[in-house]
Amino acid sequence: MKTKSIKTLKFLGLGFLEPLIRMFSGEEPKKNASVFIKKTLFPIASMGLFLIIWHSGATALYNKEANERIEKARVEQGEEAAIAMEECIKSGDISCQPNTLPSPAQVYAAYKTLWNDHIEISDKKDKFAQKTAKTNAKRAEKGLSPIEYTGRPSFLDQIGTSLKTIAAGVLLAIFIAIPIGIIIGLSDVLRNSMNWLIQILKPVSPVVWLLLVFMIVKTLITDPDLDKSFIISAISVGLCAMWATLINTSVGVSTVDKDFINVSKVLKLSIGQNIFKIVLPASFPLIFTGLRITVSVAWMVLIAIELLAQSPGLGSFVWEEFQNGANDSNAKIIVAMFVIGIIGFLLDRIMLSVQNFMTFNKA
Repeated sequence: MKTKSIKTLKFLGLGFLEPLIRMFSGEEPKKNASVFIKKTLFPIASMGLFLIIWHSGATALYNKEANERIEKARVEQGEEAAIAMEECIKSGDISCQPNTLPSPAQVYAAYKTLWNDHIEISDKKDKFAQKTAKTNAKRAEKGLSPIEYTGRPSFLDQIGTSLKTIAAGVLLAIFIAIPIGIIIGLSDVLRNSMNWLIQILKPVSPVVWLLLVFMIVKTLITDPDLDKSFIISAISVGLCAMWATLINTSVGVSTVDKDFINVSKVLKLSIGQNIFKIVLPASFPLIFTGLRITVSVAWMVLIAIELLAQSPGLGSFVWEEFQNGANDSNAKIIVAMFVIGIIGFLLDRIMLSVQNFMTFNKA
């Protein structure tokens, strides 16, 4: 039972809890307690240290900008204006507060604001759905499209849009990269012939891919009901992120053990059987390593692409808050930064778990 629990934790990427399970089962309590402290409590302590440094840095920057504002008022308007500015800052009046790096407390307050905003928008959506239910039912009978809620999306809605975009982009990358990687991996001639193109296109900036995709999509897709910004974002993400999977698939296929290939020849397997029963299983470790890199790259470039494509995701949210310049905009941007980082980490853990499941690799 203990061994099964440990394997499950490792599969889920929670291997750091292994010493705790061993300790409670009576297996070398002192040693496992020491390992648990090093693997778990020290990281927690480092988080506390990070928060202290962050708070101190934010306070220092706040005081620096506050002093600069007071001094500017003194130079331009005199001592009375400087005193008035100092009192205004101390009072907490939003109109005169320094707008610099937010403290952890301000970021937490911004998180609560975003959550409450999501609840409020969700309530509006529910009320709108109730009001239009009968009308939409009649429209459906006539074959007309339903009336949809057109209000602004909440922060969680924008997270959902970004997740849909990256899912579409990664699927596109898989459907392009793996078949091409298999084809060029099976042939030295093709691999050498295509290598120059891969090496040139691989480092191309996401902005350039976005512009190229925009040129093509705006010409090919003329239906006004289709969400062009989503399509452009998803294709751009896929084209930016697919290269790691393509290269790893090609390398994995080209380095399959020759003994496996000889076995397939002895068994007289067809090309399809050879690929799916011999080549792919042997190449899985490298392919999934490429997929993990692809997902990480896709999530990184997604924010910039959404920002430029005006897709209503996290990239658009960050840009709008930056442009907004409200007193809590910086704090909301920091919230988005942590959300982006946490989601990126979870996506990598998911890919690692899938890799372990598919390849029995403990990478």
